[in-house]
Amino acid sequence: MIYLRAALLLLWANLSAQAKDYPASFFGIYSDGATLNTRSIQYAIDYIHSNGGGRLVFYVGRYLTGSIHLKSNVTLHLEEGAVLMGSLNPFDYDRHIWTALVFGENQQNIAITGKGVIDGQGRQLARNVVNVIQKGLVKDLFRYDRPEAEARAVLLYFKGCQRLKLQSVTLRNSASWVQIYDQCRNVQLAGITVDSKAYWNNDGIDIVDSDSVSITDSYIDSSDDGICLKSHEASQVCQNIYVRNCTIRSSANAIKFGTASYGGFRNIRMVQNKVYDTYRSAIALEAVDGGFVEDVMIDSLVAINTGNAIFLRIGERVKGKKGRLENVRLTNIRVEVPATKADAGYEYEGPIEDMPRNVSPSSIVGMPDALVNNVTLKNVEIVYPGGGTSMVANVPLKALDKVPEKPTAYPDFSMFGELPAWGFYVRHAQNIRFDNVKLTCLKKDYRPAVVLDDVKQANLTPMLITDPDRKKPSVYSAHSTGLTLPGR
Repeated sequence: MIYLRAALLLLWANLSAQAKDYPASFFGIYSDGATLNTRSIQYAIDYIHSNGGGRLVFYVGRYLTGSIHLKSNVTLHLEEGAVLMGSLNPFDYDRHIWTALVFGENQQNIAITGKGVIDGQGRQLARNVVNVIQKGLVKDLFRYDRPEAEARAVLLYFKGCQRLKLQSVTLRNSASWVQIYDQCRNVQLAGITVDSKAYWNNDGIDIVDSDSVSITDSYIDSSDDGICLKSHEASQVCQNIYVRNCTIRSSANAIKFGTASYGGFRNIRMVQNKVYDTYRSAIALEAVDGGFVEDVMIDSLVAINTGNAIFLRIGERVKGKKGRLENVRLTNIRVEVPATKADAGYEYEGPIEDMPRNVSPSSIVGMPDALVNNVTLKNVEIVYPGGGTSMVANVPLKALDKVPEKPTAYPDFSMFGELPAWGFYVRHAQNIRFDNVKLTCLKKDYRPAVVLDDVKQANLTPMLITDPDRKKPSVYSAHSTGLTLPGR
């Protein structure tokens, strides 16, 4: 992975050295924030592409546009103070599977660079999309009282592209997902900022069935999943992904992959990242659509004020197609889970759901005939608020079958409702290793720290559990074999 990143940097350095600069004004592109520049910008891109490639440079100003299509060997360079603004008119956008402000389809050597901004004006645009749907001008399922995500313009949609780069730019206020990289190869996202809380489904970064992707030194603040890996096709794999030194805030999950998970995910490395004020899980790894998750390493993660720490799940949302999740290593992780809603104050907060229940533990949950396999947690510390009481909800330890299986449900840490542990709930799993795991409960909780249900071959030592209520057992197991537990 290190050699891949070095090769990408050298490649882009060579390409940048050869690039010719073309000022946007040369093509009659106006920076007044009022003139619609779609045709002029597209002409400039086509011209530069046809003349050996180069950079289309936007200087200080506000450039209004509808959908534009990047071509091979063309870079959009936004100088500091330059803003590429999405039109508020829904009919100024093209739809190629997704609706987007900037498209790139089956292109090579394309980039968006500079310290400028791409602003989708998504709050107003999404409301205008609602307006044309209500007038009957556009057909849409309009589920959950909002247009489908594909009908609202994402900022960037790249499909089948190779050698693609984003550097230093700020992506702001998408009407839908912010940026999608679908079946792309050799992608470098370096030092970018995502500030997108304008509407629903504002995923920060979506990597779909792509190979050799590097995301480094970036900041993501999104009103949906922060960094989200997906596999949309059973014949494809999302692989060789490297994420380093990123900060994530989300009103959903910070790091998530698995919805969708039709193909698979392999060789994923995420190191030295930070998470804060995140509603759902800091880490959510899910194999629920028949695909696989394997060979994942997440190291040196700090998460403060997140609704859940770790969620690993196998499901069967497609009948007859069970997922596979194995060979996961989570190391040097510290998480603080609050008693209150972690994303309070977001314009589009996550919903209050699956109530009543006490604060959820981290969980590793497979299926009776599809076990999560070979998961190691080393040097992991999770601090919980405690305060769980049986007067709110209660799953008796002698009746663990009351926790529903829900193989076809949308995966999320709260999907099972009340869980019988405050620290970790492990069910339908094998070859689980806890090495120097520390679980702290700040207030008394009626539940034990760890519950193991249908677990084969697990070693939970050494583990330190700090619980104000010392009268109850720290670890409870049922229907399990081959266990090595603390104090035994």
